[in-house]
Amino acid sequence: MTGQLLKRAVVLASGGLDSTVTAAVARQAGYELYLLTLAYQQRHAVEIERAKQVACALEAEHHLVVPVDLQAIGGSALTGDFPVPKDRCDSDRSRDVPVTYVPGRNLIFLSIAAAQAEVVGASVIYFGANVVDYSGYPDCRPEFIKAVEATLQLGTKLGMMGGRFEIRAPLLRMTKAEIIRLGLDLHAPLHLTHSCYDPAGAVACGRCDSCLIRRRGFAEAGVVDPIPYAVS
Repeated sequence: MTGQLLKRAVVLASGGLDSTVTAAVARQAGYELYLLTLAYQQRHAVEIERAKQVACALEAEHHLVVPVDLQAIGGSALTGDFPVPKDRCDSDRSRDVPVTYVPGRNLIFLSIAAAQAEVVGASVIYFGANVVDYSGYPDCRPEFIKAVEATLQLGTKLGMMGGRFEIRAPLLRMTKAEIIRLGLDLHAPLHLTHSCYDPAGAVACGRCDSCLIRRRGFAEAGVVDPIPYAVS
């Protein structure tokens, strides 16, 4: 509205389903969107292009793509040459930290998001973490988010000057079906999103953990998934 200061939020935007719905939540809350995408040499780099499309669809004020070479560190199927697991059942997925975990990724992402937030004058960071459908990632846990939030208070100009960073993870305890329904309610561009860890070009494999969770979520939500898959 005229005469009111716009609220600004930095949103970590991967081009995936969860981050896109998270950005739509931030928009609904009245924030001017500053989307941040990290190009970390991921094998599914098609998501970067999808993030750009999502930024346009959501009319983001700004979309920043920052290169970070996590392939040089390795230790993950998403940045290395070892295979992405396929066709796994729920019990297999819940056993250990998956090989698709990228060491340090979310810690690095949130640190860069805080840096951008300080520059653009934002104190809120939106993060599409989720622990319900797939809880194998240690850097998606609520304890991790709270710890990073506390660290930002100590290691930033904003914190030193008496301000406060807030990391919001609105989807943290939602099922994938609930996230999809929320996205539809908020008119999030779900048709632009990419979830696959091992795509053939821009086409999702339909068999990796991320694809299986997404497909089940749409089925449980009673909605047709708008993206194509290599397998039916």
